[in-house]
Amino acid sequence: MKLKDIISGLDIIDIHGKLDLEINSIDYDSRRLDKDSLFICIKGFNVDGHNFIQEGIKKGSRAFIVQDDIFIEGYTFIRVKDTRDAMAIIASNFYKNPTKDLNLVGVTGTNGKTTITYLLKDILHEEGVGLIGTIKNIIGDKEIVSSRTTPESLQLQSYFREMVDKNVKYCVMEVSSHSLELKRVEECEFKVGIFTNLTEDHLDFHKTLENYRLAKQKLFYKTTKANIINIDDEGGRKIYEDIKHLKTPIITYGINNKADITAKDIKMFLDKVQYTVVTDEFEEEVEVPIPGKFTVYNSLAVIGACIALGIPKEIIIKRLKKANKVPGRFETINSSKNFSVIVDYAHTPDALENIIKTAREFVRGNIITVFGCGGDRDRSKRPIMGKISQDLSDISIITSDNPRSEDPKKIVEDILEGMNKNINNYKIIIDRKEAIKQAIAMANEGDIVIVAGKGHEDYQIIGDKKIHFDDKEVVREFLKEDKK
Repeated sequence: MKLKDIISGLDIIDIHGKLDLEINSIDYDSRRLDKDSLFICIKGFNVDGHNFIQEGIKKGSRAFIVQDDIFIEGYTFIRVKDTRDAMAIIASNFYKNPTKDLNLVGVTGTNGKTTITYLLKDILHEEGVGLIGTIKNIIGDKEIVSSRTTPESLQLQSYFREMVDKNVKYCVMEVSSHSLELKRVEECEFKVGIFTNLTEDHLDFHKTLENYRLAKQKLFYKTTKANIINIDDEGGRKIYEDIKHLKTPIITYGINNKADITAKDIKMFLDKVQYTVVTDEFEEEVEVPIPGKFTVYNSLAVIGACIALGIPKEIIIKRLKKANKVPGRFETINSSKNFSVIVDYAHTPDALENIIKTAREFVRGNIITVFGCGGDRDRSKRPIMGKISQDLSDISIITSDNPRSEDPKKIVEDILEGMNKNINNYKIIIDRKEAIKQAIAMANEGDIVIVAGKGHEDYQIIGDKKIHFDDKEVVREFLKEDKK
């Protein structure tokens, strides 16, 4: 594609060099550049792409998008105010605006994004659906392990183009607050936006809960068919008030407040939920093979999105009943000694509270919760999670999660700030494997062991090393030993 076409729509400060160049590839990572490529020099949090221009030249780059006033004879330099903003436009141009040919559904909120996208995937699979999210990205029959919830705009647009080329009709994607704030999803045309809930998380990045909400709220200015909002959530109610003037219709859902889509006659089971969904158009019995009150909320959001997309109610109800388990979300492993272990991704206060309260509805004995908090992330949630675990569990085992560059002992100290040290119902076992082992060893018939925080992840990040660690594997290993 010609460079002049790739930069169409950019707010350009100045240009040095030719624009009739043929560009074969685009990247913001100098290590991936090749002959006749365009190098977008991003000023990142840790690395400045402008420092790698010479490496780009050696790799064969002919043109550069820059923020700094740089020019090297024989190459084209296009200066813009913000190269990250420019990248989203460039990506959409280069991949020929693929979201215009997709029914794109974006899901944002603190918790529930992954489950909602997986439920939507199961409902829409026969019509052709792609998925972008925390666990993996799915394009037709191809699966790609995710490195972040929402990819950078270049990668994202390339995925969308591949979906369109493979005749995929729908794409469901998790839209993180980071991706909205850092403009990864600019130039994406969403048909439907879904808001799940807002609880404390990522305040290391957003600083305040208000900033966090406003970042997520940006999704609902990018939709054309409908916005699906959890009206039971305080953050959802604020978003509703802020966006109700928009032309895009709003469909509210909830249990406790008057909503467009709601649930009654809710029945909870260890392996599923059942309820009656009520809309202006119909009332139908719903069954979803995932336990917990949060499943009611997640499935109501899914029903709202499907209605907006024109999916018949019979298909929605039928396919919800046959939905697959979501990896790392309330995955239950049973012991031969008649206690259960639940592995869950819960790594926020709200998610941890939900998972323990759900387990409390079915437990016949004690709840033993194993959890930690990630390093180099929002510290403010650590004491809150400590208090939640102590208040709602019978026994808490505080351990290491992904400590990254932080000392795990310091993270545990932060967690303990929220706990009553005079109540002897918690242990500190820094080694995660040993913590899981001891939780299983102390469990008796009728107990539930919750291993929270990592869910689908099969690694642990300690310092700058990523080592293999899978909670489910560790649980099964110790349950096997327990049989001997």
